Amino acid sequence: MTGTQGRPGGGNGGGRGRSQAHGNGARGDTVAAVVGQWRTVHPDLDTGPMEIIGRVNRCAALLQQAEDAPLRRAGLSRPEFDLLGALRRTGHELTPSELARETFSSGAAVTKRVKQLTERGLVERRGDTRDRRVAHVRLTDAGRDLVDGILPEQLAYESAVLSALDADRQGELADLLGELLGRLEGHMRALRV
Repeated sequence: MTGTQGRPGGGNGGGRGRSQAHGNGARGDTVAAVVGQWRTVHPDLDTGPMEIIGRVNRCAALLQQAEDAPLRRAGLSRPEFDLLGALRRTGHELTPSELARETFSSGAAVTKRVKQLTERGLVERRGDTRDRRVAHVRLTDAGRDLVDGILPEQLAYESAVLSALDADRQGELADLLGELLGRLEGHMRALRV
C-alpha cells in the first residue's frame, strides 16, 4: 500500500465488480474518498483489497488513539499494558521470549518494557536456577492490582467506542475478523516453514 497510515494506495489487477459497488464514496469514510481518487487515476485496477485493508488499518489507528485513554491516565502505554496483561491472564511467570510471543513484540522491545516496568515496581525478574541466560518475569502485587483496576475501565471504554455497531453487528465483525486473522496467521506460519 502507498499513502499515509490508514490511507491505502495500491490495488491488485483484475476486475472491478465488488469494489465498484462498495467504494464509491457513498459510505462517507476517508478510505472511500481515497479509493475514488485511485479509480480516477487507474480505472482498470480492482481497488477492492484496499477497501478492506485500508479500513482495517484506519480503524486500528483510530481505535488505538481512543482506547488508550484509560491507560494514559494510569501512566501506561498500550504495549506496557499488553505485557502486564499477558502475565496476568496466563497466571504465571513468563520468559522474555514467551512475552514477545504473547504480545507480538520483538525481544528488544520486551527487554526495554520489562526494564521500565521493573523500575516502576510492577514486575520483577528472577534468574533461572539451571540456566543463567534465562530470566523469568512475574507481576508484583502492585502490578496485579494495577491490571485488575484498569481492565474493567478499559473494557467499558472499548465498549463505548464500539457502540456505533449493535451487538449483532459487532458479533458479525468479530467473526469475520477472526476468520481473516486465522487464515493470515496460518498463511504466515506456512511461509516461515
